[in-house]
Amino acid sequence: MNWWNSPLVYIVLLGFAGIVVWSLIPRRFANAKLVVQLAFFVAMSAMVLHLRVVPYEAAGNNETTGGAILIGSVKLLWWVHLAWALIGFVRIYLVFERKPREARLLQDVVVGIVYAGMFLSILAFVFAVPVGTLIATSGVFAVILGLALQNTLGDVFSGIALNLGRPYVLGNWIILGDGTEGRVVETNWRSTQLLTPTHNVVALPNSLLAKIGVTNLSGPDESHGLAVTVKVAPTKTPAIIVDLMRTVLLSCNSILQDPSPSVTIRSLDAAAIEIELSFRVASIDQRNAARNDIFDLIYRHSKSTGMLLAQPLSGSIAMTNRPSDETAASQGFTPIELINSIPVFSALTGYRAGVARQSGLGSHLP
Repeated sequence: MNWWNSPLVYIVLLGFAGIVVWSLIPRRFANAKLVVQLAFFVAMSAMVLHLRVVPYEAAGNNETTGGAILIGSVKLLWWVHLAWALIGFVRIYLVFERKPREARLLQDVVVGIVYAGMFLSILAFVFAVPVGTLIATSGVFAVILGLALQNTLGDVFSGIALNLGRPYVLGNWIILGDGTEGRVVETNWRSTQLLTPTHNVVALPNSLLAKIGVTNLSGPDESHGLAVTVKVAPTKTPAIIVDLMRTVLLSCNSILQDPSPSVTIRSLDAAAIEIELSFRVASIDQRNAARNDIFDLIYRHSKSTGMLLAQPLSGSIAMTNRPSDETAASQGFTPIELINSIPVFSALTGYRAGVARQSGLGSHLP
């Protein structure tokens, strides 16, 4: 019987049909791909066993050229379908595990190992290449290549460590030990890209991130803690100043009230009382707006109660220039002045004055 009439031809046709059908299935149908891979692999394995073709044994020398090519094609296609079936199992397993970050890394590693094993198996059992000698020879080239790509390999292994350790994920806002901060927009084997507050993308090598300290401002949740320090002239008692600062925190809509913000006296001397206001915001993007609102409220409440902010001291300033209660009272604002300084109410001042002039009641308006 001629080799083109051999049943092995049907195995070859079945193997190529499996490749065509597998390639026509979209990537989003991972389950369907796995079923197709398994079906064709099982069918090929059954036919190979029935014809007593051993894929993991080197080809003998008693075959004709056509028969050797046919048997080699059967073995090659069988190893390809075996590799695809294993890769399909790995992908399905990682999908059910629902760990996309580790899944991507583990999938790449396993796929690389499977393809390397398939390539070596084809060389050994199809083309009868001495794989042991090849591996020993390639070890020398691997050492040379490793020395040449030392920095790149350092980034790769650092990327593996960062992916497994998960100090941050996509979308987290991180700050490095050198002050660089931004939101993580992409991470891969070699680098991590941050979107900075100035809307620039910074690519940082993974080896740098593995060595330098990384603070995840988005963990364990998106809320972010802030602290504002204010120095107040000692014209009021510390208890009154603390109550005033608590009022400032309670009246600010830009911060979270749960957990409750706090006020702490950091230091006290004859020149100033140092107060620290601690609070949290819903996200890192709101920190600047919250600071601005806190400072604005501190200024307004200080003026309304006659409390003075401390002046920066130097060696040339004498203690006799220290502000007193009378000085604070003389520099305070009246309630109507504070209301008029608010943008929402300041627009009504001119309207009220015009109405008063028309009605002859201008002298009765404050």
